[in-house]
Amino acid sequence: MSFSFWAVATLVFGVVAVVVNALKQVLFKDPNRPPVVFHWIPVFGSAASYGMDPYKFFEDNRKKFGDVFTFVMLGRHITVALGPRGNDFVLNAKHSDVSAEEAYAHLTTPVFGKGVIYDCPNARLMEQKKFAKSALTTGAFRSYVPLIVNEVRQYWLKSPQFFGGDSNRASNKTHLMTAMPEMTIFTASRTLQGREVRAKFDESFADLYHDLDRGFTPIHFVFPNIPIPATFNRDKAQRKISDTYMEVIRERRRTGDLSEQDVLNTFLRDAVYKDGVRMSDREIANMMIGILMGGQHTSAATSTWALMHLGADKALRDALYQEQVEVCGPELRELTYDDLQNMPLLNNTIRETLRMHPPLHSLMRFVRHDLTIEGTRYVVPRGHYVLAAPGVPMIDSQYFKEPLKFQPERWLEQKNIIDLAAQDQDYTVVSKGAKSPYLPFGAGRHRCIGEQFAYVQLGTILAMFVREFEWSLPNGRAVPTPDYSSMVTLPAEPSDIVWTRRRVGEKKY
Repeated sequence: MSFSFWAVATLVFGVVAVVVNALKQVLFKDPNRPPVVFHWIPVFGSAASYGMDPYKFFEDNRKKFGDVFTFVMLGRHITVALGPRGNDFVLNAKHSDVSAEEAYAHLTTPVFGKGVIYDCPNARLMEQKKFAKSALTTGAFRSYVPLIVNEVRQYWLKSPQFFGGDSNRASNKTHLMTAMPEMTIFTASRTLQGREVRAKFDESFADLYHDLDRGFTPIHFVFPNIPIPATFNRDKAQRKISDTYMEVIRERRRTGDLSEQDVLNTFLRDAVYKDGVRMSDREIANMMIGILMGGQHTSAATSTWALMHLGADKALRDALYQEQVEVCGPELRELTYDDLQNMPLLNNTIRETLRMHPPLHSLMRFVRHDLTIEGTRYVVPRGHYVLAAPGVPMIDSQYFKEPLKFQPERWLEQKNIIDLAAQDQDYTVVSKGAKSPYLPFGAGRHRCIGEQFAYVQLGTILAMFVREFEWSLPNGRAVPTPDYSSMVTLPAEPSDIVWTRRRVGEKKY
C-alpha cells in the first residue's frame, strides 16, 4: 500500500478518536464523579494548559466547576481539590486510601536511589524522617550560622560573579539562577553533611546535582526512563554522587569519628528501624542525596525569588539593613542564630516569598481505594490521582489582602495563620495545620521536615546580601514571571541583578 493511504488512514483514525473522545465527555457524564475538564485530544488531555501555567489552569476551571474537578494528563485522571478544605482532604487523607509513594516513586527513585524516601514502605519513610529530624536541633542551628556565613564569604571571594571581579565598579551583574544553586548547595552540604562532604563539592560537583535536578521534570514524571540526554545524565550523576557519599561513609566508619554535629553522623549512629534492621550504608548515601536536594533546589529558588523582589524594592532593602544595625550594632558584628530570631522583617520577607512563590505548585497522591469527597456526592475511583495546590489559597484575596503584592509587613497582622500552620509538627498524625491557607512546606505525614533549617539557611544568606550589597533589577525590569517547566517553580529568565558593594573601602574579609 502507498504512503498516502497510510497517511490518510492515520488522519481518519485521529479525527475519529478526537470526535469519539469529545462525544464521550459530552454525552456520558457520571453525576457521582467530579466534573471533567473538556479536552479534545484523548490521553494527552489538558497536559499543555496545565503545564504552561498551573495556577491559571486551576483558577479558570475553578470558575467553571468550583473547588473540585478532574482533568486528564497523559492518560492519568487527576482530581483537583482546591482551597484549605481541599488541602486537608488530600494531605490528611489516610495512608490506606492514598499513597504518595505510588504517585512519586517512579520519579524520585532514579534521582535519590533505592531504599529511601518513596522507594520503601511508608512506615520506613516516617522513621527515616525522624532520624533526620532528630539532628535538626536548635544547638545544631546555632553551629550552622557561622558555617553558612563562612561559605557565603568564600563563594563571593572565589566566584568571578562577585568579589572575584572588580567589586568597586559602578555596577556588576550576577545571574542568580547560576549563583544561588551553587551557594545553597555549598552551605547545605557543609552544615547538614560535614566538612569532608563539602570538601568534595566544587562547581563541577554542583553541576552533577544540577544534572539530577534536570532528571526531576514533568516529562520524567510521565516517562521516568525516557531515553534522552537528561535521563542518561541523571543516572550517571546519581551513581557518582552516591559513590562519593560512600567514600565519606567508609572513612568515617574506619576512623570511628562521628563527633561532628551533622545529619550524616546521625544516620551512621542511629538509623536503626523499630524492627531492629539498620539502614545500609548505600541507603544512607542515597538518603543524603534526598536530604541535600531538599535543602538545596527549593532554597535556591526561594532565595532567588527573594533577591529579585528585594532588587525591585529599595525601601525594603534599607529597612532590612536598618534591622541588622539595630540587632547587630552599627559595626554589624558577626551574625548568630539568636540574631536571626530577632529580625522579624527578615523572617517575614522569607515568609512572604514562600507565600507568593511556593516551590511546588502541585502535591499528588495515588488513590488506593474509592475515595468520597466529604460534603459532595463525588467519588474518586481507585487508580486515579488527587491533587492539592497549597499555593492557590496563598494568593487568594479571601485570606490575604492584595495577594499579588509583595508585602512582608502583612505578617505582622496575620500571626493566626502562622500559628495554624505551625500546629503540624509530628509528621505522622492527622494535622490541624493542613487547614491553614499558608502551607509552603506541605502538611500531614509528608510535610517537609526542613522548615526550620530553611529559615536558618535563607535568613543567613539574605542577611549577608543585605549587609554587603546594594542591588537592583537591570534596566528597571519588573520581577520575572514564574517558569513552570521544572518541578520547582523558578523565575523566568533572565534572573539577573545589578549590584554594587554597600561597604566599599572596607577590607575584603
